[in-house]
This record gives sequence, C-alpha cells and structure tokens, in this order.
Amino acid sequence: MLRCKIPTPRLRSLHSQSRSVHLGYLPNSRSPIVPTLSFFNSVTGSDEKIPTFRVLDGVGKPVDGAEVPELDEAFARKLYENMQLLPTLDTVLYNVQRQGKTSFHYGEEATIIGSAAALEPDDDIVDLIALLFFPIAGQYREMGVILWRGYGLDAIMAQCFGNMDDTAGKGRQMPVHIGSPKYHFHTISSPLATQIPQAAGVGYALRRSPDRRSRSIAACYFGEGAASEGDFHAGLLLASTIPSPTLFIARNNGFAISTPSSEQYYGDGIASRGPGYGIDTIRVDGNDILAVLVAVREARKRTLKQGRAVLVEAMSYRVGHHSTSDDSFAYRQRSEVEDRKRVDNPIARFRLFMESRGWWSVTEEEELKARLKGDVMKALKRAESLPRCELGEMFKDVYGGEEPWNITEQRGELTRLIKKYGPVWEPWKKELAKFKNGGKDLTQSAS
Repeated sequence: MLRCKIPTPRLRSLHSQSRSVHLGYLPNSRSPIVPTLSFFNSVTGSDEKIPTFRVLDGVGKPVDGAEVPELDEAFARKLYENMQLLPTLDTVLYNVQRQGKTSFHYGEEATIIGSAAALEPDDDIVDLIALLFFPIAGQYREMGVILWRGYGLDAIMAQCFGNMDDTAGKGRQMPVHIGSPKYHFHTISSPLATQIPQAAGVGYALRRSPDRRSRSIAACYFGEGAASEGDFHAGLLLASTIPSPTLFIARNNGFAISTPSSEQYYGDGIASRGPGYGIDTIRVDGNDILAVLVAVREARKRTLKQGRAVLVEAMSYRVGHHSTSDDSFAYRQRSEVEDRKRVDNPIARFRLFMESRGWWSVTEEEELKARLKGDVMKALKRAESLPRCELGEMFKDVYGGEEPWNITEQRGELTRLIKKYGPVWEPWKKELAKFKNGGKDLTQSAS
C-alpha cells in the first residue's frame, strides 16, 4: 500500500486554519465541541450551550479524549468512495440541468453517508431483509442514503431523466424525488416537512407489528428550515407521546434556501427542542463522518431499546447553492463559502484520517475520481438514450382499486387530442417521439 505523507508545514497550516474558524459551524452558533458521546433529555437553568460531539478535527486527527470507532480499511474505503461519489454526481447533474436536460438538482455528503452506514443492522453487509427493518423517509438531500443501500447510478439517472427505467416514479416525479419500495425508501415529496409526521406514523405501525417491534425503527431526515413547519412539531409530539420508534435526523446546514439560521429561530438550534417532547437528543459535528457514524449508531440503539423517538442534530455548512434554482452569493459572501470549503471540508478531513493510517494515497485519489466520473458519465449517457415510459402510464397507479371516472375521462380527452394533432402538429410530433411507442399505447388501445 502506497502511503501518502503529508508535509508538516501543510499540516500545521491546515490545523491553524481549522482552529481560526469558530467551530460551532453556523454563523450564529457558539456550541462547544466535545469528544464524548452524550445524549440529554432535560432543560436546566444553566446558560451553557448544547455541545457538539466530534471525533476528528479539521485535519483528520482524533480530538483529545475522543474514541475512534472500530473500522477496518475496507469499510473506511467504502465510506470515502461514497462520499466522493456524491460531489461527482452533483457536478455532472448540475451541468446537465444548466443545459436544460433536467429541471432540478440538490446534493450533500458527510452527514448523509455517515448516518446511512450507521442505520445498517450490520455495518459490513446490507441485504433486503435488513433494510426492511429500517425504512427511510427523506427530504431532498438523501441521495447518498439510497446509493449506500445499493440503488445504483443507472436508477438515479433514470429518475432524474424520467425515462422508462424509472420504475418507482415512471417519470412523474421531479428530479431527485426518489423512492424505492425495494430499498424501503419512501418517495420524497416536495412540500417541506410532510415526511416528519409520516415517519412517526411508520414508527407507530412498526411498534404495532409483533414481528418487527423489537428490531425495526423508522428514520426521518429533514433540514433545519423544515423544523420551522408545524409538521415538525406534530411529528415529534406523536412519536414521543404514543410513542413510536422513530429516529429524527435534522441536517442543520445554516440556511433554509436564502434564510440564514439566525433568522429562522432564536433558540439554540433544533436540538434544544428535543427535551420539550421528552426525546433523547444529541448534537453532532455533521462534517465529521466518524462522529455522525457513532452518534447515529447509538441513537438507533436507543430508539430500538426504548421504542420511542430520538433526535439527532447534525451541524454543518452548506457550501453549495440551495439547489440549481438558487444563487447563494446573492445572500452571502463568496469568501465565506471559500473559507468553509478550505478549512472544514468533510471529504478532505476523512481523507487525511485515512492517509494517516496508510489506507489512502494521492495515486488512489486520482484513480478514484477518474473512475467515479467515468461511471457517472456512463450512466448519464445511458439515461439520455432511453425513451420515457409509455404515455398512458401517467393515468396508472394514481388511485388504488377501481379507476375513478375523472381519470378515465382525462385519458379519453388526451387520446382524442393525440389522434387529432399528433400526426400533423410538429411540436406534438417531437414531444410524442420522446415516449416509448410514441403514444400508440393510448391511440391503438382506443381504436
């Protein structure tokens, strides 16, 4: 194994920079960093701030007093490769969206991969039976969770392009609104926070299932902006009082679209709300994948053992734009973003940790980036070459049971229009050509 040695001046420089930036992560946070895992569930008269659990510092060194979780080289490599896959995928899909080939995109890394790995009953192998016991309700930035579970790049691209291989949404969902019954990942919906009470309901259903109550939880992701919605409080109230085994993971990255956290709430982040619902709570450094891994593993165990909700707040910083529809430099300084990327990059932090153990090298880094980009581009080209689902699929699976009259009426109206204008009007001819069978599944079945 080729071991990459980091020059001492570089280490000193990075270490100095990491200490110069306030370690609370968010612009208005003064959360002290601690190396010990500690959940809390009470409100005291003290004015002490909620601490942030951390294992690795900004240059990949274990902080004083921190216990590094047991992990071997193979598992560490899997974590790192999945972390690197996400920005590679983001870069390609951002460019594709700018070219007008897809309409929308989001992305995020360390919090997502670390928690995805921690949600596995067995951290070395995932099978579908295991996934059955940990259904996921996500928001927008959890693509890494379903990739970790084995969803695959072709499936991701199929969903983003809405082609015939998009088996879950059949091209009817917005890009990055992924869902998969096979991998027990509930389909993402656009309205903020709707998944929070739904996840509490899933947890309650699991608790009422005799064969699953002792080994099943529901996991729910959301951003700190979504925590301002009423659904957040409804979900936590349900999960804490019924109770239901639901693990809530709040990604606090400092901004809800263009609204900084300082304008979202006056209290101490999202973690301060947990004790109000009697929920065991912890705040973790969301840029430290090992800290996230440890915290979510313990949170999962507590959720299972107690049969009730647990809240994890992962503190990070969104260096990218909110989405492809956003220009974040309109509401924050470019220099602020560049400082965060340089000083507290979660990928660089874990890479330095791996290098210090002789598990990674500059050569392997270059090879990995080239391979991942090749894999993503291959999946992209395949997705572009496939047609959309048959046009008639838009009327299927809308309701269970017998098809209602309004769907039948809408199908008939579209069929008549296609027969009338499809063969002669050029815009419709071009659009119909994008669908499998060119809309003939409607016109021929109606003949």
